[in-house]
Amino acid sequence: MSDLSVFAAAFLGLFVAHHAADYLFQSDRQSGRKAGWTEPETETGESGPGRHHHGWGVNQLHAGTHTATTVAVLTLLAWAVGLPLSVASLTTSLGWVHVTHSVIDRRWPVRWWMTHTGSSGFVDRGGMPLVDQALHLTVGLFPAALLVTI
Repeated sequence: MSDLSVFAAAFLGLFVAHHAADYLFQSDRQSGRKAGWTEPETETGESGPGRHHHGWGVNQLHAGTHTATTVAVLTLLAWAVGLPLSVASLTTSLGWVHVTHSVIDRRWPVRWWMTHTGSSGFVDRGGMPLVDQALHLTVGLFPAALLVTI
C-alpha cells in the first residue's frame, strides 16, 4: 500500500471508530458525567447545590471505549485490506486517541476555544457538540499520519 492509501484507510478507520465509540457505545451516564457534573440533592432530580464530582473515572472509561473500538477497527482493516500496522505506530496512535479524546471531552477546552474565537453566541445556541466533534476530527488526522510514519 502507498503511504497515501495507508493514511486514507487509517483515517477512515479512525473516523468510523470515533463515531461508533461516541454514538453506539457511549451510555447516557457516560455522556452526562465524563466532564464532571453536579448531582442534585433531591431524589426527584430538582436542581439544587448538590454534590460536584470530578468525572475522571467515567471520562477514562469513555476514552478507553474509544481506544478499544479503535483497536478493533484498525485490526479489522489490517486483516481486510492489508493495513500495515506496527506495534510502535499502533501504540502511539492509540495513546494520542485516548489522551486527546479524554481532554476534549472534559468540555472546558471546547468552551475555551469557542469563547476565544468569537463563538460564544454559538455556545448559547447549543453549538458545543458540533465544535466538540470538529475538534475530535481535526486531532484525528494525527494518529492516521502516525500510522504512516512510524
